[in-house]
Amino acid sequence: MKSDAEAGTGVLMTEILFYHLTESKLEDALPPLLEKSLERGWKVAVQTAGQERRDALDVHLWTYRDDSFMPHATDASERAADQPVLLTAAPENANAANVRFIVDGAEPPALESYERIVFMFDGYDAGQLEGARAQWKRLKAEGHVLTYWQQSPEGRWQKKA
Repeated sequence: MKSDAEAGTGVLMTEILFYHLTESKLEDALPPLLEKSLERGWKVAVQTAGQERRDALDVHLWTYRDDSFMPHATDASERAADQPVLLTAAPENANAANVRFIVDGAEPPALESYERIVFMFDGYDAGQLEGARAQWKRLKAEGHVLTYWQQSPEGRWQKKA
């Protein structure tokens, strides 16, 4: 993230990353990124394009690995504000997250309240690919600093731009 002086604006800029899924599904790639975010002490919101997908990810995060526990809930839960990882289909920042993952082509909320925004998109889904390109162009035109990551054949993230 750029400092006030580096950005030249007097305001901290939100770090914006694009993660292009080419070797794995979101269900496989997202949990390790959520774990890394929690290790850094960040609160996380994961925004899906709809409630059905939100609920499917909720179920998946309880069972994705036998030896892991991902503390999370959906925004429909009573204690949504207390969750370290909150799954949502809404634009609100109900858990005061530092990091917001935008998945499945969901429309992002205002970016200013986040340290980091991560767009994750399926490279084999034409709609998601087109949506990510449109977001990249829009955000670049607005002056944001963007980074683009793509999976290697082994599924590791490689910075491409």
